[in-house]
Amino acid sequence: MNQKKKTVRIIPLGGLEQIGMNCTAMEYDDSIIVIDGGMSFPEDGMLGIDLVIPDITYLKNNKDKIKGMVITHGHEDHIGAIPFIEKKLQIPIYATKLTMGLIESKLTEHAIIDDVERHVVSYGETIKLGCFKVEFIRTNHSIADSAALGIFTPAGVIVHTGDFKVDFTPVFGSTIDLQRFGELGKKGVLMLMADSTNVERPGYTPSEKMVGKTIDHLFDDNRDSRIIVATFASNVDRVQQIINSAYKYGRKVIVDGRSMVNIISIASELGYIRIPDNTLIDIDQAGNYPPEKLVFITTGSQGENMAVLSRIAASTHNKIRIVPGDVVILSSSPIPGNEKAVYNLINELEQKGARVIYHDTHVSGHACQEELKLIYALTKPKYALPVHGEFRHLKRHAELAHEMGLDRENVKVISCGDVLEVSENTFEVTGHVPARGVFVDGLGVGDVGNIVLRDRQHLSENGLIVVTITLDKLTGEILAGPDIVSRGFVYVREAESLIEEIRDIVDEVVCYETGRGITDWNKLKSSIREALGEFLWQKTKRSPMILPVISEVEL
Repeated sequence: MNQKKKTVRIIPLGGLEQIGMNCTAMEYDDSIIVIDGGMSFPEDGMLGIDLVIPDITYLKNNKDKIKGMVITHGHEDHIGAIPFIEKKLQIPIYATKLTMGLIESKLTEHAIIDDVERHVVSYGETIKLGCFKVEFIRTNHSIADSAALGIFTPAGVIVHTGDFKVDFTPVFGSTIDLQRFGELGKKGVLMLMADSTNVERPGYTPSEKMVGKTIDHLFDDNRDSRIIVATFASNVDRVQQIINSAYKYGRKVIVDGRSMVNIISIASELGYIRIPDNTLIDIDQAGNYPPEKLVFITTGSQGENMAVLSRIAASTHNKIRIVPGDVVILSSSPIPGNEKAVYNLINELEQKGARVIYHDTHVSGHACQEELKLIYALTKPKYALPVHGEFRHLKRHAELAHEMGLDRENVKVISCGDVLEVSENTFEVTGHVPARGVFVDGLGVGDVGNIVLRDRQHLSENGLIVVTITLDKLTGEILAGPDIVSRGFVYVREAESLIEEIRDIVDEVVCYETGRGITDWNKLKSSIREALGEFLWQKTKRSPMILPVISEVEL
């Protein structure tokens, strides 16, 4: 077999130079496997956008080659886009038990569960997908049933860590299978694709059980207060430890927040969380117990506007009100970019008399530098491709790989859409495919692009002026108007003189253009926009969106 036939193509469609939207295609000959199908939340400038999913144009164009989708774990940035992908591709999904339970909940919500082939995989199990064999390897993360992937390709073994940490005292299940990483390293690993999220942090990530001890101390120290704990809904181990402390101190637990209720229900049903009898109560039963015998577990630790804790802080929650003496525990760290929203939330809660505790109440689910070095030492890869992180994370990860003995030319920092070809003697980017991300807005998928976003930004910053006029179809004479409507630009009643000047300018433009014999109303609209735009900038130093509306009447 020639060398070209032994080359694997790695095509990240998301998850590089960003946190979230993890999705990678791996291709050899007539076989493609897809690793994860995640979404990301919109950035500040993406007005009205609900979420962002990977651009799967390349996958749609090569649909017949796709053998399956393998999922590393059940976080939104790894499974959130699966329903959208499945609607287009209908490919088999392979995942561990809890991960599959969360995926099935999403597929049910989108009413496509009966259309999707699903396979639950156990740790140590190897599945054959075309030219690939994929082994699921036990890891630790902030959600149970997380897995790394040992991918056996004709070109060599590729190890994909997924999101991971090394936790020797996990809350649920066993510790990471370091032995298997070492066995693969002895046999020879062609390339390592490893989590970069915490690569800037030295040392080791503390065990999840450290947070459990902190939470237990906080429950002990605040026996006379009502407690509200906000955390990530997907952090099942954290929720388990909160429930453990609540039970220990004789408190009833109320779970609030759609995603929190959903995930706890799935995890409990599958045996990944154990809730003692008579511990969980409905929110409507809260009035039957004194406040100091209650603990609320809610969503909203990131300051999201519509999440439970934000509604509590804003006094818009219909059943929970903050009263002086309440203790609120934020059991998470702000995601980069969310800091302002989180601190605003803390201020609101404190102003209402709550005591907010947010230090030492969270540990990361991602590996720090020493844990990454351990994986490199065990796997001894020839090549390294840092994944899961912003550019600064990927760059620092490349430096760490070099520190671990890899030649600089054997470590690549690439972008979403780059096509990386890997073989025993090849490690280079040879092309690019579409991978800009697709916007989901309500029921629309991909129908909002950058031009629409620019318009929304323009409207949000400068407002809108609508100019309505009615013209005689034959003569171009103004029969009615111009009528001026302002939205987000000026308040009409307090800017009457400016509105009159706008009308005069529109009159002049229409008379001038129709006098020249212009009958193309699009050209007339363009002239109105240009004249008004220049006038308003000179007058107000603002550039509102100008929307001329011309009606024609034949007398």
